[in-house]
This record gives sequence, C-alpha cells and structure tokens, in this order.
Amino acid sequence: MDASSPSALTDEREPPRGPLLDRRQQLTDALAASPYDLILYLERAVVYSNLAYPDLAAGDAYRALLLADEVRDESFEYHEQAKEALHGYQTIPCPEVLNHGCLVKDLDRLLDGDGVEAAGEYNLLANLASVRCFQILSISLLLCGCLKSALTFCERGLNMVPHNRELLEIKEYIEQVARRRLRLQPDEPIEINGLPDRGVVRREVYTWNTYEPDRFSEESLSFLNQQLSGMAPKCEVRVSDLPVLLDGESNADGDDIIPTCNQLGLFAKEDIGPGEPVLEEYSLLTANNRHKESICDACGTELPPLQSNSKAVSCPECYDTIFCDDFCFEKAQKQYHPAVCDKDVDSIAKDPDAHDIDQSLYLLLLARLLAMSTHQEIHPLEVKEIKYIWGDFVSESMNDIDGSITDEPPPEWTLPFSFKYNVEIPLHILEKMDVDIYATLEQHDLWVFNTAYSKFRGTASARKNLRDGRPDVAAVHPMWCLANHDCNPNVTWEWGGRMVLSARKTRVLGKQPGGIRAGEEILNHYCDVDLPVQQRREWAQGSLGGWCMCQRCRDEAAKPVPNGVMKGMNGVNGVNTTNGTNGVCLCGIYEQRGQT
Repeated sequence: MDASSPSALTDEREPPRGPLLDRRQQLTDALAASPYDLILYLERAVVYSNLAYPDLAAGDAYRALLLADEVRDESFEYHEQAKEALHGYQTIPCPEVLNHGCLVKDLDRLLDGDGVEAAGEYNLLANLASVRCFQILSISLLLCGCLKSALTFCERGLNMVPHNRELLEIKEYIEQVARRRLRLQPDEPIEINGLPDRGVVRREVYTWNTYEPDRFSEESLSFLNQQLSGMAPKCEVRVSDLPVLLDGESNADGDDIIPTCNQLGLFAKEDIGPGEPVLEEYSLLTANNRHKESICDACGTELPPLQSNSKAVSCPECYDTIFCDDFCFEKAQKQYHPAVCDKDVDSIAKDPDAHDIDQSLYLLLLARLLAMSTHQEIHPLEVKEIKYIWGDFVSESMNDIDGSITDEPPPEWTLPFSFKYNVEIPLHILEKMDVDIYATLEQHDLWVFNTAYSKFRGTASARKNLRDGRPDVAAVHPMWCLANHDCNPNVTWEWGGRMVLSARKTRVLGKQPGGIRAGEEILNHYCDVDLPVQQRREWAQGSLGGWCMCQRCRDEAAKPVPNGVMKGMNGVNGVNTTNGTNGVCLCGIYEQRGQT
C-alpha cells in the first residue's frame, strides 16, 4: 500500500514475504488449537493484507466479526466457546491488533456511556474487535473492487464510532474510487446500491496448498486413466503440448514456431469413426438455480411429467428432493445427499436476478462440492471430481504486487470475486448443513473456496432453459474438460444428464470427413466455432485467459480483413450451436478465465 493509502490494515511497509508466510502458518496452527479465537483471526487478516491477499484478509475479518457477535449474545450457538477464547486477553494493554491508530481512543464512544465496568471486559474486547473488523473488511473489499460491500461495512463501523479517523479515511477513498469508476462529478451523490460489487483477486496455487496434485505424475495419469476406462474405452489421458494463449493481438500468428505449455489431454488409442461416441460421463457435481423445478437433484436431467410409470424417486426424508431413478438416488445417498437432506438449503441462491446467474451457478456447484466432501469426510480439494482439474492458476510471483489503491484491481488478478458469493453465502450454506465453520477451518477456509472456484470457471458446462434461454443447470465433468479446446474440433458434445462426446461427422474447416485416428488428440470446443476469429478470440480472452492460438485462429487472423467486417466485436455467448443441442459452456457465457 502506498503512502497515500489508508492505514487501516497495518503500519508496516512491504515486510518480507518469507517471515509473513511463517507467521501465517503459526496463526493457522493456533486457530486449529483455538478455533473460536477472534483475535487470532484478526492477526491472520493483517498478515494476509501484508501478503497482498485482501480477499483472504476480508474472509478472516468476517469470521472475527461473527465471533464478536457470538461473544455479545448469550443466545448464539458458539457464545461460550467464543467468550472462553478471549480468556487471557484484556483491554489494558489490549492485543496489538486492536491497538491500532485511534481505535483505543474511541473506547468511550463504543460503551454508549455505560463505562468499562458496566460493559464487561469481554464485551469491550468484542466491541473493539468489531470496529477493527469493519476497518479491515472495508479496505480489503475496496482493494478487491467490491465497492458496495466495502462502503456497507465502512458505514457499519462508523455507526459504532462516527469519528474514527481510519474509517473516515477509508470512506473517503471508497468514494474517490467510486466517483472515478462511475464518472461522477464531485458534487454528485453516490448511491450505494449503484456501486459495483464484483471484483477480482489472485488466482494461484497458494504456497500452503498441499492438496494440488502433480497432474503429470505416473500416479496421477494412472488414476485418471483408470477412471476414464469405463467412460471412454478408446481413449487415454496423456500430457499434451498446447499453444500458449496470448495476452492480446500480436504478430505471432504468422510465426512457424510459437510458445507452448504442457496440459493434460485426451488421446485416441484406437480409430474412432465419424459420429461414434467418444466419451460418456456421469457426474454428481451439478447445480440447479431454479427453485421447485422438476429436475433430478443428482444428475440435472429434466424430469418427465409425473405418471404412474415414472421412474422418478423422491427422498423419503425430504420429499421435495426428486431423483430421476433409483440409480441417481442411490448415487446421491452414497456421495452427498445426507449432508443436505432436510437441512433447508434448497432455496439458497435459487431464482437469481439475470446479472447473478453465473455467480449463483458457481456458488451452487461449490455447495454441492461441500456436501460431497462433508458426507464423504474428505477435504473438498480431495474430491476426485475436481482434484485433477487445472484452475488456470497464475504464478505467485506475477500476482505478488503492492497493495496501492487504484480504480480497478491489478490486471494480474483474474479470479472473479464478490463478498456475497465467495464469503458470506458459502459460510451460510455450511451453517445450514450443521457444519461448525470455525472447527472445520482447514476444510472451509476462504482459500479453499477460491481454489474450487478457479477450477470451476473455465471447466463447468451449463444448459439453457428452453422457456427463457437462461442457463439454469450447470455441471463439472472432469474427464470431458480434459479434452482441450480447438476452433477446428474433431468432436461435438451434448449434455442431458450424461455428458456425451461424439466424433464429428464432418470437420468445421472445409467440411472434411470426420473421425479420429489412433494417436490423435481429442479436440473439444467451448465456444461457437462458427463465429469469426476476432469474436472467438475475444471469447477466449474472457474465458480462457488469452487469445486462442490454435492453427485455425492463426491462419484466419493472418488473412486480410474483408471490407465491411468490423474488428473488436463483442457479444460472444458461447452457445454450442454446432451440435444442435441446447447445451452451452458456462465458461463461455460470462467474462471469466480458465484453461482446462
């Protein structure tokens, strides 16, 4: 953070990264031993801010804020644990993380005139901590680009201490950024509901993430091929050499040699004839954002009208949950459903506003993942449906920038983020599932959610509702998304409960005969391949993180642009029109990033 930025997080300037990472691990270990200690959460939030992870700082500050509420209210579930965790702390001297700026000087205002003795030591600490939480939340969310949430928390803090210098300073910065973003004049009022609330944050394999596998190891390839054998008997998973996506327009299209990178891919072991099925995959990692819709809860298949001969099965414990048949019901019971059965989570994030459709589907995929991990008693990142998916992670060194406040978060940060969908609602879902969000911090830390979102974005597929054209069902098929994108694909796909890849009968270019020879890579498509090259590349920039450099794109981009054709056209929606189905690729509808 530069010299002109608010000082609400810390007074230190660019501390060394190594000691900060060590301190983060110490605090994480301490939280494992004392999971209801709000002071430890605040201390770790400051460390995260110094490491340039404002989203993780906001996540810890929010947990601390919830625990402060637990301390003050005897009726709350974790009141005793949160109060006991404050034993040993005192206001004089108060913990260093609370002794910040003018905060301690505002003690009298926090007490509403009752005095220290009437308030009680625990409540006083909780009040001080709440204001510190509001400081960290507001500045951190501002750095992420979530201005509405930042201003909301800032004003909540000012309601407690109206003259707090740090909060007033943060509010001024929020308003400055908001006026520049919205192009408002200095005298124009700022309407909080009109502020942008979607930001972006770092997208990386965190240094402390021990769950990311070596995807190219013999062990990983052996496991993936074992999983693949029943779905695609004529295919195998191998390491693929792919063109590196470019950041934008360049002169590289005409080069004979272009940069490449390694990714996993699907390859044919035998010849596959035109129109022949290549892969058929069933996945329970699905999401449906329509409330009370007649869709199988497990696989996402639309259910036929109820008839006497219908195979549909309802859960005997929660009758509103319907499965298309006994197979799906039994799979759900084994892998996830008991974690959410009769837990009142069905209505969360359902029937969203149009601008929240993408966020609701990704959130509901996360909710399904959390249900799977909770029921199976494994870490969410160990669930096999996402474990081997690449999340288009950016190197830590590229992400590691200063925390100066600018109109937009830095371009190196590429993971879409909002306080509501990344922090607040996931914790709410876990609470509805009767999960202790403090005692299970290792499984449900914010960085875990972020890693899952990174893997979903760019790999999840979605199906449009035929009535209104809105995506309402999404799924992650881990084997399907191993088939890499190419604008001259040799397969087409259809999703209707099971994801089916089939060899194209004719190729896109020149209507050449379809089919796949042994040894060839399975080339999938995540966007409408009938679009002009400029539009395909603009889609790839948003969804895959850079301009597509497949041979077709390079050849077409090198040709002169015909008169009357405009470059820089927008509006790519990723509709899978080439196979005549109602399938769409979720990563291609909204502006996101992700490479499989």
